Amino acid sequence: MVKAVVGANWGDEGKGKITDTLADSADVVIRFQGGANAGHTIVNEYGKFALHTLPSGVFHQNVMNIIGNGVALNIPVLFNELKSITEKGVPAPQLMISDRCQIVMPYHILFDQLEEERLAGKSFGSTKSGIAPFYSDKYAKVGFQVNELFQDEAVLAEKIADVCVKKDVLLVNLYHKEPIDQKALFRTLLTYRDMVAPYVGNVSEYLDKAVKENKTILLEGQLGTMKDPDHGIYPMVTSSSTLAAYGAIGAGIPPYAIEKIVVVNKAYSSAVGAGEFTSEIFGEEAEELRRRGGDGGEYGATTGRPRRV
Repeated sequence: MVKAVVGANWGDEGKGKITDTLADSADVVIRFQGGANAGHTIVNEYGKFALHTLPSGVFHQNVMNIIGNGVALNIPVLFNELKSITEKGVPAPQLMISDRCQIVMPYHILFDQLEEERLAGKSFGSTKSGIAPFYSDKYAKVGFQVNELFQDEAVLAEKIADVCVKKDVLLVNLYHKEPIDQKALFRTLLTYRDMVAPYVGNVSEYLDKAVKENKTILLEGQLGTMKDPDHGIYPMVTSSSTLAAYGAIGAGIPPYAIEKIVVVNKAYSSAVGAGEFTSEIFGEEAEELRRRGGDGGEYGATTGRPRRV
């Protein structure tokens, strides 16, 4: 059975905790969208963890944890996260990365930061994780899939040169910065290749077999419905669909395979960043709720910013 776990609000509902609980009886947990711009907080016998890219099944040794093709993969963040949990005594989890997953490039993060600075008071409240530039490139067909790291190095260098021509136009003329160092970027991608090599696989093939064998598969969503670019508070939204329906696309399974949808809500609303909100309290009441809420307070798992409540 395939179950999708998604948020009903602006994120921060507790999806990670629910996924972690459901993972007790699961075979596979897969992240299907988003990137390191939001985190799932989990507290267990090993300690307190904020997972930004790793699926919430990593604390269960029987679970295969998958980074799906719909994820914005920040490779250094993923491996820092992996190191952070094993350093606290968590056994190394089973992990697979889709060969079709696309990579958050260093210049995506740079462009995100520069654009927020340029917009100043009119900014979108980005976490500056490179997510919007990443998805812009993905749909403009100039992104880098994980599988491209393993092609002929001359082909990879040629694509870097082609992409950098376009990026440098913006960097130099709009943001007044130095152009991208192509040789340094090439070396970075080779380093990324070596890091992910032991984990890359054909996720669609793996999941096809798992569905046919009636394995229990959890699709773990990021953020919430109100941050969906089509059905949320556009334009103050994220850049990938946060809805359960996208789980089929971002994981690589047929839509009819999703038999159950778990929608996570909480007793009050909270959100990080700008945009429309149902209602909002301020002052001492807000501080009190912020202090008592969540696991150690209502603060963003990624940015540490106080959540609006």
